[in-house]
Amino acid sequence: MTRETQDTTIFPNTLLVAVEAPYNKTKDINSYFEEFKNLAKSNGIETEHFMPMKLREIDSATFLTSGKVEQITEYCKKHDIEMVILSEPLTTKQERNLREIWDVRDVVDRTKLILEIFQRAATSAEGKMQVEIAILQVLKSKVAGRGVELSQQAGFIGARGPGETLKEKEMRYLDTQIDTLKAKLEKLLKVRATQRKQRLVNKIPQICLVGYTNAGKSTILNTLTKAGVLAEDKLFATLDTTTRELYINHQKKGVISDTVGFIQMLPTKLIEAFKSTLSELQHADLLLHVVDIADQNWDSQIKVVNYILEDLEVDAQMLYVFNKADKIEITYQLQEMMNRFQPNVTISALTKDGIKPLIDFIETWQPDLQVRLKKEQEEQD
Repeated sequence: MTRETQDTTIFPNTLLVAVEAPYNKTKDINSYFEEFKNLAKSNGIETEHFMPMKLREIDSATFLTSGKVEQITEYCKKHDIEMVILSEPLTTKQERNLREIWDVRDVVDRTKLILEIFQRAATSAEGKMQVEIAILQVLKSKVAGRGVELSQQAGFIGARGPGETLKEKEMRYLDTQIDTLKAKLEKLLKVRATQRKQRLVNKIPQICLVGYTNAGKSTILNTLTKAGVLAEDKLFATLDTTTRELYINHQKKGVISDTVGFIQMLPTKLIEAFKSTLSELQHADLLLHVVDIADQNWDSQIKVVNYILEDLEVDAQMLYVFNKADKIEITYQLQEMMNRFQPNVTISALTKDGIKPLIDFIETWQPDLQVRLKKEQEEQD
């Protein structure tokens, strides 16, 4: 998708195509489009070429309807476009067909864009392995979707009949790579499991920050613990789980962990790869669900996060933390909407004063002893 130099990454002339697809139930489509722009920006891509469009149906061969495909073809020719990035996931066939029709160097879909962002952002050995596993799994699905070009047989084995096809050889290679990475990752995760078990034995409560990407989780962690975690205004600035001791008014309340942010239509292969890290949430005594209240789609983002937590079978006490209150006026109507999510606090994580409602909650909070006993039993089993 990119070509590198020593100093910077140079991207080809790029067109961003933001699609309002029939399955997209977002209330504010413009916010969804801005999120797509920010995804590209988080990967270092800033371009003046942006084309929003609405689809009423999906074409199995090209995803876009013939009229939309032709519209983009003309735009690419006029502006010498070399790469097109779509806001939606594509099949292998759709991606290949569009690349040929538009005569561009590359067509990048939502999955590939997010995977590349994760690949750039991962810093720890654990994070890098998880991203690599996700990339290999996506490659595997793409190989599975390729047709005749990989169906030729690679040769014969004696007189036993046909040997492996090229497709089978490539699939077997990818499976081997995935299994190798998973084995290495398992060793790293055993250390995390030992640490978690020790916290349970020592009755140390665990608090986890969860939420939509860029909601302010890392900023909250930094304000509460002076952790010094990278807290940039971009999507997926944090991938690696960071855990710090948490003191409130000089009293230790437990440990608090930051986690990777979620996003709608997060590639399923990526969720699968990060499940091992996200399983930490299953052992949390308290989830701080951080919500960017200044984002017009905040209620939809809550649904996205809760859906993923449900898929991960996370069942823990939750506090909704409405963040970035400094950026918006909290009207009576907005407060009524927020009150649907209980319990909750409203904060601005930038300062100690702004985060005081959260500090006050944690200071008086006590973990559910019955739940803790159950988790201890599960850990022993």
